[in-house]
Amino acid sequence: MFRRRGSKSADERDSLGDGTSGGLGETAMEPKVLGPIDSLNMPRDGVIRLDFGSLLVPGADGMEIRLEVDQATDTVVAVTVIDGTSAMQLMPFAAPRNDGIWDDVRAEIQAGLTAQGSVEEVDGSFGKELRSTVPVTTNDGSIVEQPVRFIGVDGPRWFVRAVISGEAGGHDIAPGLEAVLRSTVVVRGSEPMAPGDPLLLTFPAQVPDGVVEGTAEDPPEESRKSLPLPERGPEITEIR
Repeated sequence: MFRRRGSKSADERDSLGDGTSGGLGETAMEPKVLGPIDSLNMPRDGVIRLDFGSLLVPGADGMEIRLEVDQATDTVVAVTVIDGTSAMQLMPFAAPRNDGIWDDVRAEIQAGLTAQGSVEEVDGSFGKELRSTVPVTTNDGSIVEQPVRFIGVDGPRWFVRAVISGEAGGHDIAPGLEAVLRSTVVVRGSEPMAPGDPLLLTFPAQVPDGVVEGTAEDPPEESRKSLPLPERGPEITEIR
C-alpha cells in the first residue's frame, strides 16, 4: 500500500489531464483523444507516477492503486485504480505498429457480453466503448448487477484496455478515473511481441518521494466497503 503525504494543489490535479496524445502517431491513424501517453512523449508535468513496468500510473487525491496478481505464478496481471465506490482496471497489450486492435477486441468482448445479457456500444470520452452490467458478489455475500464500461485506447505498438466498474460504471463520464487514464504513461519497449500479448507489469522497484508504502492488510475505509473487488495480491493504496 502506498500513501501520498499531503494533498495535491488544484494545478497539480488539473495536470493529470494534460498529457501528450497516446494515439498511433504520424505513421498510422490520427489520435482521437489525449492519453494515455507513450513513453517517447514522457511529459515533464511534475506528476508523481508509480512505475509498474509497462505502465506508469499517476497518483491522485483520495484514490488507491491495487495490483492484481496471479497467485499461481506470482505475476502482476493488472493495475486497478480505486476512487471511492468506483474502480478502473488497466491492462496493457502489444499491438501492430500501424493498426489498432480495439475494434477486434471490442467485438470479442461484445460477443461475450451479449451471451450473458445486454450490452451497448456508445461514443464515450475515448471513442467507441461498451457498457453493460455484470453480476458481482458483495462483501455480505449477496449478488448484485454492477454497471461496467469497457474502454480501449490504441497507441504506437500498444493497446490499453480500461474497465470502469462500480458507481462510475453507470455514468457517461468518470472525471477522476478518466484523468488518471489520460495521464498514464505506457512503456512499450522495443522487443518484438505478437499483437494481443500482455505487456509486462511489475512491482515498483522503489517508492517515489512523498509516497508511503503499506500492506493489503491495512483496514479499508468505511466508504469503500460497498465496492465489490476481486480478491487479489498486494495492493497499493491511498494516493492522496
